[in-house]
Amino acid sequence: MKKQLLRMTELLYPRKCPLCDGILGGKEPLLCRHCGKKLKFAEEPRCFRCGKPLVREEEEYCHDCRRNAHVFERCTGPFLYEGEYRQSILRFKYRGRQEYAGFYSAAIRQRCGAQIRSWKPEVLIPVPVHRERLLKRGYNQAEVLAVKLGQEMGIPVAAGAVIRRRNTAAQKLLDNRERKKNLERAFAPGKEGGAWKSVLIVDDIYTTGSTVDAVARVLKARGTARVYAVCVCIAPGET
Repeated sequence: MKKQLLRMTELLYPRKCPLCDGILGGKEPLLCRHCGKKLKFAEEPRCFRCGKPLVREEEEYCHDCRRNAHVFERCTGPFLYEGEYRQSILRFKYRGRQEYAGFYSAAIRQRCGAQIRSWKPEVLIPVPVHRERLLKRGYNQAEVLAVKLGQEMGIPVAAGAVIRRRNTAAQKLLDNRERKKNLERAFAPGKEGGAWKSVLIVDDIYTTGSTVDAVARVLKARGTARVYAVCVCIAPGET
């Protein structure tokens, strides 16, 4: 009976490949065969602070991190925010493809797991969304990802550690200066947790670091010593 129900569910709601959005076959666990063959992770050299790609190996920091001080310690992620990876994360964020989180979390563990372990995070903290946006979208993509990643890596999730108290304008419409202004007093401490030695912020896209910085600022004001971050995709910046 369970097998029949599972089969019916798969027929009504077929699993989709996170990269091409095509229907996955029964023996294709995360990606279709075609996309599995051309899977491409972000390559070195990368910025020591935020993980953006660098042109020259002798450089340690990207243009953005050389100009701007960040509140968080370091950020990493498995993919660059371009091409099919950009389209994938936008479907995950805006078109309800919550099942993609399984692939993203597996990719993070495979590509960034050792680095994350070295940071020794006590909890994963997803970037919160405002309740109005949550009601409209139906889910917080960062929290969906954090739950899957927590299962992959055996790290608890503290989704209520930080709340979003202002429904800010979409960051994608703003430049770097406007992003920082937009996020002023957007986040506040939640009821969950307190002061940790090390935490890992989880989000879908890293662009300028304004969002991660804003969340990190709240956590550090509450007594957390070190704040790291992981995002599925990191946007290439100025070199």
